[in-house]
Amino acid sequence: LSRNARISHAELAHRVLLSRNAVRQRIERLERQGHIRGYTIVRDEDSTTGDFVSALVLVYRQDRLRGGEVLAALKRIPEVVICEVLSGDFDLMVRLEAQSLERIRGIWEDIAQMPGVSNTVTGFALSRVINRPRKERSAESEP
Repeated sequence: LSRNARISHAELAHRVLLSRNAVRQRIERLERQGHIRGYTIVRDEDSTTGDFVSALVLVYRQDRLRGGEVLAALKRIPEVVICEVLSGDFDLMVRLEAQSLERIRGIWEDIAQMPGVSNTVTGFALSRVINRPRKERSAESEP
């Protein structure tokens, strides 16, 4: 599955000498246990249906140690695709992807008004120069 996630249950069953039903059950168990965490849609940047606006919001929380409510609120916003805790001047880095600039603006206003947020700095993506799939990035870091 790691080499070819699109392999059919029947083909995989043939390769590992199990029944198709046994393979399906094992894959479902891997999903329940969190070893398989989801299925991803990769959007074609040239596709008109895949157009979206991307923004990076750097967030200052009033209290880094007790700012869990901000993180919980960010987890509830579906357009938040990445949220990372940073060292240094900024506290959180939040990557937003939405269908419109108006939606990004609305989310930014919501974040700025959250209890526990003292300030934000926002930048919008103007163009994408590099967009490496996760598989390529992990292969580069291997010796």
